[in-house]
Amino acid sequence: MIIVEANHIKHYVQDRLLLDINKLEVYPKDRIGIVGGNGSGKTTLLNILSNKVIPEGGQVIQHASIELLPQLKRTDTVKSGGEITQEYIQQALNSDAALLLADEPTTNLDTEHIEWLEKKLNKWPGALILISHDRTFLDSLCTTIWEIDEGHVTKYKGNYTYYSKQKEVEYQQKQQAFEQYQKQKNQLEEAIKQKEEQAQRATKKPKNLSSSEARIVGAKPYFANKQKKLRKTVSAFETRLGNLEIIEMQKELPPIQMNLPNEESFKNQVVVRAEELNGMVGEHVLWDAAKFYIRGGDKVAVIGSNGTGKTTLIKKIIQQEAGIAISPSIKIGYFAQNLTILDPDKTILENVQSTSIQNETLIRTVLARMHFFDEDVYKSVNVLSGGERVKVALTKIFLSDVNMLILDEPTNYLDLESLEALETLLRQYKGTIIFVSHDRKFTENVSTRIVDIHNRALTVFDGTYEQYQNRNPIKKYDLRQNELLLLETKISEVISLLSVSPTDELEKEFQRLLSEKRKLQE
Repeated sequence: MIIVEANHIKHYVQDRLLLDINKLEVYPKDRIGIVGGNGSGKTTLLNILSNKVIPEGGQVIQHASIELLPQLKRTDTVKSGGEITQEYIQQALNSDAALLLADEPTTNLDTEHIEWLEKKLNKWPGALILISHDRTFLDSLCTTIWEIDEGHVTKYKGNYTYYSKQKEVEYQQKQQAFEQYQKQKNQLEEAIKQKEEQAQRATKKPKNLSSSEARIVGAKPYFANKQKKLRKTVSAFETRLGNLEIIEMQKELPPIQMNLPNEESFKNQVVVRAEELNGMVGEHVLWDAAKFYIRGGDKVAVIGSNGTGKTTLIKKIIQQEAGIAISPSIKIGYFAQNLTILDPDKTILENVQSTSIQNETLIRTVLARMHFFDEDVYKSVNVLSGGERVKVALTKIFLSDVNMLILDEPTNYLDLESLEALETLLRQYKGTIIFVSHDRKFTENVSTRIVDIHNRALTVFDGTYEQYQNRNPIKKYDLRQNELLLLETKISEVISLLSVSPTDELEKEFQRLLSEKRKLQE
């Protein structure tokens, strides 16, 4: 039984053909994830399948009931974004629809509620089509991926991770095809060159031919015919060259080599120290007095449920409130979702250059990583989509004259391709990063340390998000807890000594204590 089918769909945005789809069919138990760049038509496709939008060509036939969970939700309420999203989700789940269409259902949800939603949707008895930038979410729920590219839909079996592997195989095949194309092209061009030279020589008297032999009747026509045959061979080679399918080289982006201010002075040194840091907002206690440190080059993920105080913590660091000490070598760049750092009347390139000391070549390289190629950099910011503005703002902060990035939910509104590009940039970044994100895959791929705010406690873990998730819980009266407390005391003492008079011996001792602590935590 088919739930819904779409035939010969064509839909335009002004003069641009947004969607050009021959046939789509959805069956019971289908679990489909839709991926594609910002503006590729993902939301429009869901609206067409639900008959909220009528395509300009083709038709959609619904054979069973369909429920749409929209991306844009009502704002005329005092409830938080997360609460509104949960309301819409519960309403959709209470329906008896045969097909649920969910457009970015994790918007405004914290990790705990995203995992709750995963469990609910895994139990959903009907078919499911969803759009999400959360790769872990797609992996958990999807058995098929629809990729929208230049209006066309390509279907891939498996979840998002398997889709990514298939795309990597396609990339390698294209590279091999390009190399084969180049080899054939070079061979034909070399053959044409050689035959042209032979044709030129065919009109000249051979060096070993005597004057009397050259006067023999028929000698001249022989060389003329030889030249004619060579010309025909050249023409055939040229035809083959012209018929050769042109294959473009896949773009290889060069590695980022960027100099940061005070790079030598902050590397592996304590750059942020918190002592007796209170998490108070008015009379409300977010977390009890805490202490921790951050070293130059750390990539720290701040995690926790909505309302636990993640944004409060990073603002305390930025404003250097009581209990926070920051090294004078540190220069902070802060990203928030309001995007006020952008001048809408200036171009992408002008916005980034205004706060950067990097050369234009490097700036263009980073912009290319974020998929602003060639003439794109001259676009005015005021014509960009929301996702594109986020990418420009992130690039501007990344390339500013700073050596610590503090990022509050940097992954919102980014398409998956841009999200993975941002991960690559942040992994290569030599400075310090503190970030808040509910994107589990992003946190896993970028972080080297974790700060978790939970039950009014601020816990620091030396290791990746995956290690933190897989750690063995330590019981309250376990002897290891006492060992950890003792190690924390020793570490604090060494940090104090390092900040006054650093030596190689102290640094080795610090690394040894950290290694012991990490083993206990794991």
